[in-house]
Amino acid sequence: MSKNAKTVILLLIIVVLITVIPLAALRGAEFGGSDDAGSVMVEEISGEYEPWAVPVLEKALGGEIPGEIESLIFCVQTGIGVGVIAFFMGRFVERRKWMKKDDYH
Repeated sequence: MSKNAKTVILLLIIVVLITVIPLAALRGAEFGGSDDAGSVMVEEISGEYEPWAVPVLEKALGGEIPGEIESLIFCVQTGIGVGVIAFFMGRFVERRKWMKKDDYH
């Protein structure tokens, strides 16, 4: 067996271990968001918790936004942010290429 094949097999075993061990170790664990944990902690400390503000979309729609819509809006915001960052990084890379090209002429 070649060295590359051994390396690939070793990496596949490591990937399997990285996926299986946490699943086995965290069996039955409950996961919650940081917003929930924060509001629970505030209620424990001060008694009753009353939010200071209402989210803009909840006020505009007149009710709580479904979780799927919140996830969609979050993903769209993430996509826009990644697009902006990628655009400017691409501009900087291209600028560097053009500057190096001008140095050779």
